[in-house]
Amino acid sequence: MTDGFELVCEVEPPTRPELKKVRHQIGVMSPIADAFLIPDNHIGRATVSSVAVANEVQAMGARGIACLNSRDRNLLGFRRDLLTAAAYGVEQFLFVHGDDPTAGARTSQLTVRTMIEETRATIFPGIEPFQVGATTRLRAVPAWKSEADFLFVQVSYDLDALLRWRDSVALEIPVYAGVMVLASAKMAADLAKLPQLTIPDALVEAVERDRDAGVEAACEQVLKIRDSGAFQGVHLIPVSRYRQVAARLEGAL
Repeated sequence: MTDGFELVCEVEPPTRPELKKVRHQIGVMSPIADAFLIPDNHIGRATVSSVAVANEVQAMGARGIACLNSRDRNLLGFRRDLLTAAAYGVEQFLFVHGDDPTAGARTSQLTVRTMIEETRATIFPGIEPFQVGATTRLRAVPAWKSEADFLFVQVSYDLDALLRWRDSVALEIPVYAGVMVLASAKMAADLAKLPQLTIPDALVEAVERDRDAGVEAACEQVLKIRDSGAFQGVHLIPVSRYRQVAARLEGAL
């Protein structure tokens, strides 16, 4: 994008030992994306390492941000991830708590805060320090999160609430607003069950009538956030509709 506004597109990481689909996502969204975020075992399913996929993103000439969750890691495993990232030249991380697993228990040795602290203390000779980001909901931001290199804000379908939150916090780091495409009526119904997420009834009804309405609404939200000037960029989650999103935004931009 232009004027310093960045679009960070999330890819769907592979759950099988092949990278064809993720390469296709990167290729399709490259005209609109400034960087790609690779989730880490999202929704409790094992995926190809986010660090490995971030390396693949960079091999295709784009910037990769590897997401790592504290749910699945102990300290030794996390240090392995940092070492692997340094070997691959992956420079940026987003650290998250991770959804609760559907079965079994969390490793629980690490938190997002301790992951940031460990990363700050890790120095590899001849390699630039990693850049680390965290996530926040629409509420007060703890001091330790404000000391990250960047911050991703939860998905919101209420632009006014998002802008009110941004006005309420004093942050000197880049902040990226979350935008997610509603790909289907079922997805909208499932997301509506989350207490921290409010989806307008009119949008749910529109998606029930026409599944492309979710794409249109997300793209409009991206452009409105850009025009507000309140955020450094957007973290866009196109899910399975990445082709339609790329076509719509490339034309709009």
